[in-house]
Amino acid sequence: MSLTALMAFALIMSAGIVTPGPTVLLSLNNAARFGIKRALWGISGAVVADVLLVALVWLGLGVVLAASETLFVTLKWLGAAWLAFTGLRMLLSSDTSLPGAGGAVVPAPQALFLKSFFVAMSNPKYYIFMTALLPQFVNMTQPALPQYASLATVIVSIDVTVMLSYAALGKKSVRIWKANGIRWMNRISGTFLLILAGSVALYRKSST
Repeated sequence: MSLTALMAFALIMSAGIVTPGPTVLLSLNNAARFGIKRALWGISGAVVADVLLVALVWLGLGVVLAASETLFVTLKWLGAAWLAFTGLRMLLSSDTSLPGAGGAVVPAPQALFLKSFFVAMSNPKYYIFMTALLPQFVNMTQPALPQYASLATVIVSIDVTVMLSYAALGKKSVRIWKANGIRWMNRISGTFLLILAGSVALYRKSST
C-alpha cells in the first residue's frame, strides 16, 4: 500500500468520523457526566470495535452480508433496538450529578467499555460502508494482513483523536453550565441516538 493511498483513506475517514456518530456522542456524554478518565474506558471499547470490524472485513464480512439478507436484517434490527434503548436511557435520565460530586452514581469501567463497544458494533450501515471502502485501498498483489493493519491504525488514530476532542468539549461545557449542562447533554445525546436508531431501522441495502 502506497503512502498516497493511505493518506487518501485517512482523508475519507476523517470526513466521516468528525461528524458526530453514536460513539462520539457517548464520549461527549460520558466525559460530561463522569469525567475524562471514565470516558477513556468508553473510548477503548469503541477502539476495540474498530479493530474487530477491520478484522471481520479482512476475513470476508462483505461477502457474508451480501449473501445473507437474513443476517443483515437481524443485525439491523438488533442494532436499531440497542441504539434506541441507549438513547431512551439518556433521554429519560434524571441524574444531573457533576463529575466527582458526592452521591453521584458512576458506572464501572467495564460497563462503560461494553456500552461503547456494543453501540459501535450496532450500526450495520457502518458495516456496509467499511466493507465497501477498505478493500478499495488494499493492493491485492501484496500481503493483505499488513495493509489491513495499517488501515486499522489510521481508523483508530482518527477515532481516538475525535472522541477525545468531543470528550474535552463535554467536560468543558459541564463546567460552564453545571447541572443544567448535564441535563441538556443527556437530552441532546439521547435524541441523536434515537434518530440514529431510526435511520438504522429504515436502512436498506442497495440492490446494485
